[in-house]
Amino acid sequence: MAAVVDPIRSVGAANPWSDISARYTAVRDLTEALAGRLSAEDQTVQSMPDTSPTKWHRAHTTWFFETFVLGPHLEGYRTIDPAYAYLFNSYYEQAGARYPRPQRGLVTRPGVAAVGDYRRHVDEAMRRLLAQEPAGEVAELVELGLHHEQQHQELLLMDIKHVLSFNPLRPVYAPPPVRQPGSIPAESWVSFEGGLVEIGHRGEGFAYDNESPRHKTYVPPFRLAGRPVTCGAWLDFIRDGGYRTPTLWLSDGWAAVKSEAWEAPLYWNRDGEDWSLFTLGGQREIDPREPVCHVSYYEADAFARWVGARLPTEAEWEVAAGSVPIAGNFVGNGAYHPLPVREAPGLQQMFGDVWEWTMSAYAPYPGYRPPPGAVGEYNGKFMVNQMVLRGGCCATSEDHVRATYRNFFYPHQRWAFSGVRLATEAA
Repeated sequence: MAAVVDPIRSVGAANPWSDISARYTAVRDLTEALAGRLSAEDQTVQSMPDTSPTKWHRAHTTWFFETFVLGPHLEGYRTIDPAYAYLFNSYYEQAGARYPRPQRGLVTRPGVAAVGDYRRHVDEAMRRLLAQEPAGEVAELVELGLHHEQQHQELLLMDIKHVLSFNPLRPVYAPPPVRQPGSIPAESWVSFEGGLVEIGHRGEGFAYDNESPRHKTYVPPFRLAGRPVTCGAWLDFIRDGGYRTPTLWLSDGWAAVKSEAWEAPLYWNRDGEDWSLFTLGGQREIDPREPVCHVSYYEADAFARWVGARLPTEAEWEVAAGSVPIAGNFVGNGAYHPLPVREAPGLQQMFGDVWEWTMSAYAPYPGYRPPPGAVGEYNGKFMVNQMVLRGGCCATSEDHVRATYRNFFYPHQRWAFSGVRLATEAA
């Protein structure tokens, strides 16, 4: 089967985001293309409380437009089924009651076909609304809904990878790209002067509320690794007893190692002295040139300590990322897996491939205030006990990320496409 090409990049206009109706169609089509590789049975399974069934992602993103855009702003709109407001709300307390997240896989009805009907019903109503050329608050809500759906496209791929990994047949979601031979480039470092810098969104174009306000912060001189940590380096960490050495780990991290019996990144499997990994392209051997993926913050921190380095702060990462273009291995490439690191000067693969853990806790920027209403629950109430990741990954849409984008996960979580880039103080 051919790679799924991100239709956002194929709208045809010089600036595809200039036409909100075209943007809407492109984003919604990509969700269906990603889900279209899966059977109805695939789309119903929930493999752990952190994941959701594919059909739920398709329905929830539809519910978002129905609840926050159509209901308040399209006169005469009628839902296809009032029960969907309960089934497909996620965490919006002000939007009403919701079905328990850990039990989403128990909801066999509505089925995949009915969810498709729901999407078409909402899409038809949205086309009528968008034909009125909405502006102001409505246009902003549509823009938020589109970026929200792009987040769920990434979650769809994360979640179905977790689901398929439990199948002993090791099913292939999409054929993997042909891998070219090559060697691992030597480690390199890029130095930055630091100083009093500004971070956060400048106010031009879309951004989430958690990227603001832009503010000054002091960054001491630092160095950032030229590329992400590779699987080859991680194999050395494993062979050197990294998962058996408590002095490398934070206390909570070591507790996770023991309780979860971690001995390698998620989806890695040992066969004697050899390792393989499960990918959306099926099971295959480890490629030592690829960025390591599916590691927790605890693992990233322990690895950094093992090599005598550390993780970057999010301010350091943002300062460094401002010097490189937003380009890389994103979902539109159809690889659905990190690509091998490249031999090139400067910072490589800052965007795409793997989200990169930082050592910064997910907290509000100085002066942050969440927006009013249910939409204000989108980010603000999660600003505790999580860590920030930057840069996007192989399951992210290219137009969805920015140097200021703040992703966040709990430090023990591993099913995201999360990797590592090292930092040190200036030499």
